[in-house]
Amino acid sequence: MEKEKHLKKLTGEVVSNKMLKTVIVKVTSKHAHPKYGKIITTTKRYKAHTEDTIAEGKMVTIESCRKLSKDKSFKVIKVLD
Repeated sequence: MEKEKHLKKLTGEVVSNKMLKTVIVKVTSKHAHPKYGKIITTTKRYKAHTEDTIAEGKMVTIESCRKLSKDKSFKVIKVLD
């Protein structure tokens, strides 16, 4: 029986594709403030590895993997648009 890996999967928008084999993906999440209950939108940018050229504005799913460089530890697994 194969052990299931617990990998982080995120969905976001490609905001930059100017690097070779790397895209920057903007992931937006919403959560409630712990004290006041107001909905807060947070945005985080991740560098993700890809072999293909993906246009800016496309929605993609990224998955955590081993460190590929100093600040790149995600890879693109699916283009949604």
